[in-house]
Amino acid sequence: MDLLLLFKAFVLGIVEGLTEFLPISSTGHLILAGDLLDFNDDKGKLFEIVIQSGAILAVCWEYRAKVADVVKGLGHDAAARRFVLNLFVAFLPLAVLGLAFGKTIKAHLFHPVPVALAFIVGGLFILWAEKRTHRITVNSVDEMQLTDALKLGFAQALALIPGTSRSGATIIGGLFFGLSRRAATEFSFFLAIPTLGAATVYSLYKDRALLSAGDLPMFGVGFVASFISAFLCVRWLLRYISTHDFTVFAWYRIAFGVVVLLTAWTGAVDWSVH
Repeated sequence: MDLLLLFKAFVLGIVEGLTEFLPISSTGHLILAGDLLDFNDDKGKLFEIVIQSGAILAVCWEYRAKVADVVKGLGHDAAARRFVLNLFVAFLPLAVLGLAFGKTIKAHLFHPVPVALAFIVGGLFILWAEKRTHRITVNSVDEMQLTDALKLGFAQALALIPGTSRSGATIIGGLFFGLSRRAATEFSFFLAIPTLGAATVYSLYKDRALLSAGDLPMFGVGFVASFISAFLCVRWLLRYISTHDFTVFAWYRIAFGVVVLLTAWTGAVDWSVH
């Protein structure tokens, strides 16, 4: 058993869980962490996608009562069917655009410097969103209509650009489109279930030749670390947004992006070799 590999898996699992549902880009952090840990080959990239399933399970567990009610109500409850339809509609833009442009984006943008620039631009957008006067028309996810879901779906699709943040694009898009802070945040949680689930299944099928039985401990460690850290993060974020806005995440993104650009410019970290 390679203890160093398990340690890398544990660290990346923690990074995934802590960043997946915050508006700071899990993909961007994983790209940077994977580069620094020298765990950025094809199997490493597959690993980063698959451990998202730990974060999905954390959301399902935190909202298990809601998920159970929706599943039980699909046959007779119009609200449950509308909720599922909203998730499907919101999922479609990312799925379609990802299939169309995913390879091109990965070839040109999945590198530290473009990620750092996306961190900074995303931070500026969050600052802009928080300075605007919020006109709330949707207070909970159960009040959302198909038009709200479609708008948030296109907002989420911006996360195809690594460093943008899937949750950040969805949450901040929600603020622009009239959702309350909690409604936008919770919908980003629920939308992660089909989005990350589809990405995991697709990647496992597409790159199944890279896998072997010997990889199970590595994936197991990453999955568990992702689940625990994501579960704690989701609970913390819900408490945090009850009394705070997202400005602190904007400044974090900007500072983080600037550090990466400075290390690249000064040569402190030779990102070109990763």
